[in-house]
Amino acid sequence: MSILIKNGRIITATDDYMADIYITGETIQVIGQGLNIPADRVIDASGALVMPGGIDPHVHLDMPFMGTYSSDNYETGTRAALFGGTTTVIDFILQTQGKSLQSALKEWKGRSDNNAVGDYSFHMAVTDFNEETKKEIRHFIEVEGITSFKTFMAYKGALMIDDRQMVGLMQEVKKLGGLINVHATNGDMIDFLIAKHRSEGKLAPIYHYLSQPEVTEAEASSRFVDMAEYTGCPGYIVHLTCEGALNAVRNATKRNQNIFVETCIQYLILDASLYEDNFEGAKWVMSPPLREKKDQATLWAGINQGLVKVVATDHCPFNWEQKLMGRDDFSKIPNGHPAIENRMELLFSEGVNKDKITLNRYVEVASTNAAKIFGMFPKKGTIAIGSDADIIILDPNETHTLSVKTHHMNVDYSGYEGWEVQGKIKTVLLRGKVVIDNNECKVEKGYGQFVKRKKVAGKM
Repeated sequence: MSILIKNGRIITATDDYMADIYITGETIQVIGQGLNIPADRVIDASGALVMPGGIDPHVHLDMPFMGTYSSDNYETGTRAALFGGTTTVIDFILQTQGKSLQSALKEWKGRSDNNAVGDYSFHMAVTDFNEETKKEIRHFIEVEGITSFKTFMAYKGALMIDDRQMVGLMQEVKKLGGLINVHATNGDMIDFLIAKHRSEGKLAPIYHYLSQPEVTEAEASSRFVDMAEYTGCPGYIVHLTCEGALNAVRNATKRNQNIFVETCIQYLILDASLYEDNFEGAKWVMSPPLREKKDQATLWAGINQGLVKVVATDHCPFNWEQKLMGRDDFSKIPNGHPAIENRMELLFSEGVNKDKITLNRYVEVASTNAAKIFGMFPKKGTIAIGSDADIIILDPNETHTLSVKTHHMNVDYSGYEGWEVQGKIKTVLLRGKVVIDNNECKVEKGYGQFVKRKKVAGKM
């Protein structure tokens, strides 16, 4: 089916202009003003912004965690993402310690294959790096098209690797053209503080926050940055939240080191005051936790300084009944927050409309930079001839209110209940097909495709 988008204001990471877009098959064929090309469907985008589909490189769908599973699976999660203007997500495969990376991939494919509505890819989380695991890295990069490998500096006994393993993995990944993602918090210190608070009978959700003070993230970020510098491996810090951690990256630039930084929408607009001394705060129990107002200011500044490259979600939703597992002990609350559907509109409303970021920067951190860093550009992340026709049409003036009553995520509360947003995603195209229109999803599960990614070299 051919589609002609007329009269739109096209925004990319670098451009802002009026033009029409002609699409056939899955890709953009022609961009120009006043196009008069016959098409099966004509979409009038007058008064709207036409931008690349969002890319969220940090989601957890159908993920086993703390004895349960995140409540969005590949069908519900990627569908909700499409409603919110995110056309591609990257999820995390978690290796089980003692087992191979390949067995973890097989397990995750069993959940994702033929179930996704939107496009997706994988990071490979390495939780047990040894001589056998080392042999698998080349296959993942060169055959599977999975070029990024996540490590955890916390969650000892399940996910955490030590510095010896980190350096060994970095050396192998660097050699083969990949990238290391890291959850950078000091797991030993956090475990000490959790045990201390529990022994003192301090069990409310606020003690989740108090068990992960800023120093735990700042120290681990600095240590990771130093290991990346030593090995020469490209590094990417996921869900960075605070001033101390960003300063570790800022200091690294003084020696000409390039570390990619991701933050998440919640850290830009929510703060630790939500952790009141009652259980309602469990809705925002995530790791790292929400921080302070001064950290929000630091992160917005970091985006404009070019230090923070990506705004993601760390979408990992749990229903309220699941959160209640930690009713009597904060350390048993499943960590995670629903935001996959809200990211693009919240970032537009709170960032662009409040003059914190420009439209071009918005596209950069919501789509283009992730495509470049993770080896999908220019197939994804831009509006250009030959690129996938992943396009969102956003009405910048329409206001609406976020609520569990209207969202499409499979979770029974909203982290943003009652939040008024200016800017509404009206139409979404994925690979040349209209997938969201008039608040209806036009495709079924299985439309989403796995995206094989190119090698990355730590440059943009």
